[in-house]
Amino acid sequence: MAYTLFSHTCFIFPSQIPSGKLKSSFVYNVGRRVLTRCSAKKKIGFFDQILDYIEGGPKLRKWYGAPDLVPKDKSIMEEEDEYPDDEVRDAVLVTDGDSDIGQIIILSLIVKRGGRVKALVKDKRTAREAFGTYVESMVGDASNKTFQKKALRGVRAIICPNEGFPSTIGSLKGINHVIYLSQLSVYRSSNGIQALMNSNARKLAEQDEATLTASGVPYTIIRAGALQDTPGGKQGFSFEEGCAVRGTLSKEDAAFICIEALDAIPQKGFTFEVSNGEEKVLDWKACLAGLMEKAGQQLQ
Repeated sequence: MAYTLFSHTCFIFPSQIPSGKLKSSFVYNVGRRVLTRCSAKKKIGFFDQILDYIEGGPKLRKWYGAPDLVPKDKSIMEEEDEYPDDEVRDAVLVTDGDSDIGQIIILSLIVKRGGRVKALVKDKRTAREAFGTYVESMVGDASNKTFQKKALRGVRAIICPNEGFPSTIGSLKGINHVIYLSQLSVYRSSNGIQALMNSNARKLAEQDEATLTASGVPYTIIRAGALQDTPGGKQGFSFEEGCAVRGTLSKEDAAFICIEALDAIPQKGFTFEVSNGEEKVLDWKACLAGLMEKAGQQLQ
């Protein structure tokens, strides 16, 4: 049997970056830490697509006329404040886009789904250097009503990989789905000094979940086990009651579940627990539909 050899660039996930490095820029710096290996040509998997994007991203930006780096002229960097009143809602907004999970979610949206992606970040220049013009990066106070209105322009769905955003939103009118990655089960199970350290995060998570429950907007709350910097795609899952308290979940797997949940829109909203475990999921749409049915919900 003949094999075709090809060069493959290894993705450096957040878990592989030394703690002293600035994780928010890991996507941009990944090109400086590549390893090359030869292998037999095979079907491209989900994470392999991300690897291919990292390798081909700069070329794609040139092919499609997008700049590799942010222009130094500040006036060019500023985003337009005016939007047409009839703008179509076709974008996915990722909050906390500087975080490990946020960055993996953004890359996954670019590679797997395409379409418009907006992201709330702390450093617009770093984000644009990492993602080019594939992502509309926004910097501002998420609790400011004017900034909220601008951030939610044209947005159909929101993915929140961290606590603190849903409870600051005055209105979610026009949004058809919010996916919230919650650590509330972990916070509630902590005790001693860990409970003190998690007290503020716990309050925010409780407020976020309460806001989504009362919003009237379809929502999916993913109560994950303690998030870990471990490779994704290596383990199965558990959805049993209490698994989030006892178990852990790879950040990469958590990001993947958020992406899979985008199209599984409930009629109202539902919450489920997940951690890494023994169950292999081959069909996420069917899996999420089963979890919704168990929770008394239905897919739209």
